[in-house]
Formats: sequence, C-alpha cells, structure tokens
Amino acid sequence: MLRDITLGQYYQTESVIHRLDPRVKLAGTLLFIISLFFFRNFIGYLVAALFLAIVIKLSHVPFRFMVRGMKAIVFLLLITVAFNLFLTPGEALISFWKLTITKEGLEMALTMAVRLTLLIIGSSVMTLTTTPNNLTDGMEKGMRPLKVFHVPVHEVAMMMSIALRFIPILLEETDKIMKAQIARGADFESGNLIHRAKALIPLLVPLFISAFRRANDLAMAMEARCYRGGEGRTKMKPLVYQRRDGLAYLCILFYLVTGIGLGRLAL
Repeated sequence: MLRDITLGQYYQTESVIHRLDPRVKLAGTLLFIISLFFFRNFIGYLVAALFLAIVIKLSHVPFRFMVRGMKAIVFLLLITVAFNLFLTPGEALISFWKLTITKEGLEMALTMAVRLTLLIIGSSVMTLTTTPNNLTDGMEKGMRPLKVFHVPVHEVAMMMSIALRFIPILLEETDKIMKAQIARGADFESGNLIHRAKALIPLLVPLFISAFRRANDLAMAMEARCYRGGEGRTKMKPLVYQRRDGLAYLCILFYLVTGIGLGRLAL
C-alpha cells in the first residue's frame, strides 16, 4: 500500500509535458483543481476527464502508474462517499434500518467521488512530470509578487519542495521499518480497526526518530554550504518561457472556456 503512493515521486521520461516550464504546470494544476469546484453537472466533469486523459497521454507516464496512487486514498474516498450518501437530506430513494439514501445524496456522493479522483490524479501528473528543483523554482517565480507583502517566498518554496521530496523517502523508510517489525513478530493485518491502529504505535516511534535525524542532517548540510536564504541568490538555469509554454496556456484557457461553457449550456 505504501509503495502505491505516487504523490511527490518523479517519473523520468521524455515528453512535451516534462519539458514545459514548471510555472505552466503549477498554474495549470491550480486552475484544473479550481475548475472542478465550479462544475455543476457531469458534462463539465467529462470535459475535465478528457482533458486530463490527453495530458496523461502526452506525458508518456503509464496510466496504471497514475491509478496506482488512488489505492492509498480508497478509505478516504469511501468515507466521503458514505457521508454524502447517507447524511444528505432530500427525496428518499432507499430506506433501511435508520439509514436513508436520498436522490440528492446519491448525486452528491457521485460528484465528490469523481471530483476527488480527478483532483488526486491531476495533482499527481504535476509531481510525476516535474523535478523537485524545477518545482521549487516554479513556485518561487510564481509567488514573487508576494514579496511586496514581505512574504519569504524563497523559504516557503524551499519548504514545500523539501516536503514533497521527503514523501517517497519517508514512505520507503516506513516500509523498511514495517518489514523489520513483521520479522520480529509484529502483526499489522489481523484484528479490527482499533487493534490495527494500536499495532502501528511501535512503527511511529522509529519513524519519527528517522525523520528528525534526516531533517537534522539536511540542516547541517545546508549550513555547511553557507545557505542563508534566498536573498541575493542566482539561478544556474533560470526559467525562461518558450513557445510551447504559451501554447500550453492557450490549451488550459480553451479547457476552462469549453468546460464552463458546456456546463452552463447543459443546465
């Protein structure tokens, strides 16, 4: 299960999506996520799914690798669907015991399931096609206007990049610790949900110790290289927009206009 989490991982291959400026991918992902909350019918979600399918095809990242990341949020997805299905008031469709499935609840549950699925896969496309260094540069460039309000843009971008980079490292560390505990007789699979949660306690202590040790080593390495923040720093490879980046912005704009336009026509 831990190996199925793809958020924060980078899939190295050659594609037009990989070559795009990270600012384009950050802006595109943000606009794609925002658009999912503006759609009010399945026509808009269909347009979003088609747009996402085209992007995945152009990225040359295997679709099964994208879907594999969904296994980690199946439990969250089921909880979200169940809450919307049974707790939304409206016209009753099915009633059993003290639970009632309403027409509005069914629509809301399907909408939330589709929205959450597209959101996770869309976010994974950005991290799978962008290196952590490019992601840091893109976030720093994109948030540069916030410097007017004395926001430490470079430091914020650096922290977010380090957090994304540490996700696969900590997952691998968790997998190693879990296998070591299983070899010593630990049982993480049997029992109910409460027993499984209690069984994870011996796993959390060494994981936190390992995370703090890695953070301390990283801090010492940055200090040894005289890192003092972003003030006065230059870039070895500065970001420059290319023609393909302008075309990508136009494609994103076309997707937004098409999705919102068809959604309104269907109402």
